[in-house]
Amino acid sequence: MPVIRTSRSGKRGGLERFPLLPLRDMVIFPQMVVPLFVAREKSVSALEMAVNSGRNIFLVAQRNAVTEEPSTDELYETGTICQILQLLKLPDGTVKVLVEGKHRGVIVAFIEQRDCLLVDVQEVKEPSIPTEDAKAHIRVVTASFESYLKLNSNSSQDAMDAIKAIQDPGHFADSLVAHVSMKLPEKQQLLSTISPIERLEKLLIHMEAEIEILQIDRKIKSRVKKQIEKNQKEYYLNEQIRAIQKELGNKEDFKQEIRELEEKSRTIPLSNEARTKAEGELKKLNYMSPMSAEAAVVRNYLEWIFSLPWGKYSEERQDVPAAEAILDEDHYGLDKVKERILEYLAVQSLVPVMKAPIICLVGPPGVGKTSLARSVARATGRNFVKMSLGGVRDEAEIRGHRRTYVGSMPGKIIQSMKKAGTSNPLFLLDEIDKMSSDFRGDPSAALLEVLDPEQNAIFSDHFMDIDFDLSRVMFITTANSLHAIPRPLLDRLEVVRLEGYTEQEKLHIAKDHLLPKQLKSHGIQDLNVAFNDSSLVEIIRHYTREAGVRSLEREIANVCRKVARSYVSGTRKKFIIRPAQVREYLGARKIMPSTLEAGDNIGVVTGLAWTETGGDLLSIEVAVLPGSGKLTITGKLGDVMQESAHAALSYVRSRAQLLGLARDFHRNYDIHIHVPEGAIPKDGPSAGITMATAIASALTGMLVRKDIAMTGEITLRGRVLAIGGLKEKLLAARRGQVKIVIIPKDNEKELLEIPSDLLKGLSVRLVSHIDEVLTCSLRGYLELTPTERRPQIRASGITTTAISH
Repeated sequence: MPVIRTSRSGKRGGLERFPLLPLRDMVIFPQMVVPLFVAREKSVSALEMAVNSGRNIFLVAQRNAVTEEPSTDELYETGTICQILQLLKLPDGTVKVLVEGKHRGVIVAFIEQRDCLLVDVQEVKEPSIPTEDAKAHIRVVTASFESYLKLNSNSSQDAMDAIKAIQDPGHFADSLVAHVSMKLPEKQQLLSTISPIERLEKLLIHMEAEIEILQIDRKIKSRVKKQIEKNQKEYYLNEQIRAIQKELGNKEDFKQEIRELEEKSRTIPLSNEARTKAEGELKKLNYMSPMSAEAAVVRNYLEWIFSLPWGKYSEERQDVPAAEAILDEDHYGLDKVKERILEYLAVQSLVPVMKAPIICLVGPPGVGKTSLARSVARATGRNFVKMSLGGVRDEAEIRGHRRTYVGSMPGKIIQSMKKAGTSNPLFLLDEIDKMSSDFRGDPSAALLEVLDPEQNAIFSDHFMDIDFDLSRVMFITTANSLHAIPRPLLDRLEVVRLEGYTEQEKLHIAKDHLLPKQLKSHGIQDLNVAFNDSSLVEIIRHYTREAGVRSLEREIANVCRKVARSYVSGTRKKFIIRPAQVREYLGARKIMPSTLEAGDNIGVVTGLAWTETGGDLLSIEVAVLPGSGKLTITGKLGDVMQESAHAALSYVRSRAQLLGLARDFHRNYDIHIHVPEGAIPKDGPSAGITMATAIASALTGMLVRKDIAMTGEITLRGRVLAIGGLKEKLLAARRGQVKIVIIPKDNEKELLEIPSDLLKGLSVRLVSHIDEVLTCSLRGYLELTPTERRPQIRASGITTTAISH
């Protein structure tokens, strides 16, 4: 007895029973005439039953084309009721059948027979749609199909003519499927879509996507074709060039060049890695056309390899007294730097091979950092090479570009080594604090490998792509300040500070170095020209304000130009340059030294400041006004100095009772702190005690001594902290005719390194607490202090270094 399985639809009314023919990789639509070749036994039996019972059969696609005997679950539910038009049995047992699709149908039930499978099918009727909608959809789909045919080489224009004759939207959609490239699931989805409008819309979406793919495909093919044509053309032209070169004999020149490169690879003491790389590139060059672009790249790379100073070392001077004489000849002062270089030479004389130091010379502009590096090179017998890092922001300037880029070159490190000609030069990295970084990389990070003695023996440039030994290079870097140098880079440097010059040192430098140099460069060294010391002091004091001597050299050059003009014009033949002549040549005095106040003042204190161009006097003024406790700070101060002002005020408030002030005095007054010369940015932790003294003076009405200047930072508990730039600040005090200088006690050790002539006439007071500062600077402070506090203040440990030479 047959077994019946009902499908999920469960429909029963209006059913028809047909033999079932499963299809592989094919979906039959209504109105479609298709020839089929049937070989499976059940399928042949289904055809025979259909022929014997009205020639109608139900065709449905199977989900997996590989399955030989598909089960009912492996068949789609929606198929096509077809009529058999022709049936022919072939000798091999295969049946050829011609079928025509009639209607859509949905399987309701399966009836399993011994020879074949029968199905109960519910015929699907298409809904009627308005004529205007049908025409509009057909028109849009037709236009898209025309574009599709133009791009698809597998379709013909006859398909378009056949499609245009169809007016029924459902028939139109079903007929169009046969001419569009679609996968089986997509076709089955269209077959399952009952509404003709929906089928047309799905077809439109599919064709638009196919059109876009075909357009991209055509572009790719066109691009590839052009490239192939270009390559064929280049190949043809290159063959012609080869033939011409062969006739002219240029090929022999290229071979000779290769032989020369091979000879260099054998004679130059390359490293093992460099030799392997060079031999590989030479082997490639042998097979290249001499005129090809790649051959030029390879030749350039090989030339860079062979131009580096592999194994070349200059003989380093180890005579310490001779080196000391050279350094003293070239530079006056700078004892700390000279001592460090002589120590290095002394150790080198005892150790045959040692890692060269990485020295960083830090100091204001014009103190001779660059010229000192040249002198060190001369003293040590090394070749000198310089690389300026000011404004460098591209990492490739240090490490080079990779050879894949057009116009690539090695970085400045490798270029400078080629220029030096030896593997142990003195390499000056100038202005290391002026580097910056952007989207092209961080050059300071690239310098880490260069300046690390543990790594620079295997420095690798991106262009060279081989290790080069920098371990015997003596690197000297220069900077104006340390705060702009990244910490990881600073960690690899040995910092040696070059403070500014005293007036006496500048006078020596001008007489022994600058003046002879400028007289020679202006061609007046053989004339009767004499500069006395007072004229040079006049230029130093009143025409320059700097820590170094760069402006001093410019002003001396200015005087020399005036002398040269007077001599050439014949107005004078003898020149004795006195201060009056200096003013005549250079005009009115440009700079008047910073001076102290005319007398003792209330709320005005002289501080000492350090800038990148040296030290200076800094007058701090405080005004107390009726108000509500507002603190105003003016004078273009940085964040650190503003914090110092707040800390100073907080300390004075905490000592209000000691100073004889009301505990809530700050509620009734506004305090205004002003630092004149506001156009000059000022920042640094050294004005705390100056501000505290000025605030205390303004609030108590006590006078501040006019002949005193001070520097030091303050804590909320009144402790005085150490400062930097002591030598420059003492220089400023000397220029300003200060008699007493207050500095933190923590800076006492630095006084030992200050030249004695700089301290001449200065009384240096070492303090550790703000009470000691107020005791020294405020007149009447001890009388204001309660009796029980006076012994404590007097015995608080103020150290006075009164130096009078």
